[in-house]
Order: sequence, then C-alpha cells, then structure tokens
Amino acid sequence: MTTATLLAGSLVLATSCATSPPAALPAPQAPVEHAVTPVTTAPTPTTGPSKGPEPVKPTGDAVNVHKVRWTKATPVARGKQVRLTWWSGVAPCTVLDKVKVKETAKKVTITLYEGASPKARNVSCILLAVEKTTTVKLKHALGKRKLVDGAKP
Repeated sequence: MTTATLLAGSLVLATSCATSPPAALPAPQAPVEHAVTPVTTAPTPTTGPSKGPEPVKPTGDAVNVHKVRWTKATPVARGKQVRLTWWSGVAPCTVLDKVKVKETAKKVTITLYEGASPKARNVSCILLAVEKTTTVKLKHALGKRKLVDGAKP
C-alpha cells in the first residue's frame, strides 16, 4: 500500500461518520522520492582526548605475573634513564608488577612484568587497551649499548 492509498482510505472512514455528505476525494498522487544524504560524525570520546601514555610505577604485589613487550624505549636524563612505552590493560586488572634490568658492556636488557592487582579480585575487567609508560634508572649511562626487550623470544 502506498501512503496516498492509506490517506485516501482514512479520509473516507473519517468523513463517513459525519452527518454531511462525503467530500470528494483528491486524486491520488505519485509517491515523492526524497534524496537521503547520510550524515557521518566522528565518535565522541567519553573521556576526552588522550594526553599521551599513562605514567605507572611497579606495584610489586601483582598475581599471575608474566612478561610484556614494550613498544618504545627512549633514553632520557643524558642516558642515565630509559622511558619505556607499551600497550596494556586497565588497572587494577592489569598493573605493572616489576621491571628487571640487566646491564652488560654491549647491551641493556629491560624486561617488564605485568599481572593483576590483588584489588581486582571482585572487579569486572573490561578489555580496553591503554598505552602506559614507566622510567627505569640505569647503573651506567646507556652510551652506545644496545637496548633489548627481555620479553622478546
């Protein structure tokens, strides 16, 4: 059924109940097609724009601890420290437990360990990626030594 047919039927029904004679029905018109322009909008972030990786410090009390690969290592403080960046989960479900550093004359191996905080015992954990960062102090300036991710096989 078209809109015009439904409209005409409704007019007949409405006017047949009145006491005056029925009015003449208008001639049915062809349906009008409307152009639909899709509207696209960017999703609105719920927490606002990101200001960069979330700085975290090792907690030392995580459970189910495992190695995690870092994605970026930047020497800072004249090479005496290294700022590591990696992708992780939301705290308290995923926290940085510890960082191990092994320094030799030719390389510096840094290994990140993550796990769940004991506080996450009765918490619903969402699967959401969070970029995190931590800064590690070295015994000696990095110099020309190679940085190695201890979580890589």
